[in-house]
Amino acid sequence: MAQPASATGSTVLPSVAALNDALRDASPADVIAAALRTIERDRLALVSSFGTESAALLKVMADVDPAIPVIFLDTGWLFEETLAYRDTLIATLGLKDVRSIQPSEDALKREDPERELWFSDPDACCRIRKVEPLARALQPFNAWINGRKRFQGGLRADMPVVEDDGARLKFNPFANASRADIEAIYTSAQLPPHPLVASGFLSVGCMPCTSRATANEDARAGRWRGRAKTECGIHTMKTS
Repeated sequence: MAQPASATGSTVLPSVAALNDALRDASPADVIAAALRTIERDRLALVSSFGTESAALLKVMADVDPAIPVIFLDTGWLFEETLAYRDTLIATLGLKDVRSIQPSEDALKREDPERELWFSDPDACCRIRKVEPLARALQPFNAWINGRKRFQGGLRADMPVVEDDGARLKFNPFANASRADIEAIYTSAQLPPHPLVASGFLSVGCMPCTSRATANEDARAGRWRGRAKTECGIHTMKTS
């Protein structure tokens, strides 16, 4: 099935099924290189949280092309350590186009004036602080790259390498990667770890909804602990 026309123009993007078949067993670098060949650089973005495993994907991308635009969602609830880590990785990897995107001030004033929405309705909080800002940020792009892995489980366990995201292609270069593969990239490139890893944070998101996880727990166990929620929404809702 052909990919629908892009929201940014009338260009018909390549078949998702054909791309996924071609890249099913490709290395992360080869997936990113294929994305770059398929989509012009100014129409391709990588979305990164600059979290505990983000440096691996950013390193692979930088080796392919450090000028690929990187979208970073600055939700207003991030740890100061995450903001500092973003700046460290930009300098360490020579990233040339990192765009920090913030929520709409009007949406925050209208829906979260007391900054308590994370407690009463975390899905709504994620929507105004992550899902809607990302949809806005992706408007100029025909495709995006992210760092999800199948080993993270849940809704991620069966994801393809390339998928349809409404009007965009979505590349998952680390879909086939193991935790050992990620650790090997950190080791070989001597990448700095996220500052909170040493304190027991295995996966880092917004401060109110992130807690420490023990070594025998899933890495994302500390996200929205005690709630049924496991995803912020940017990977479960169409961004078109």
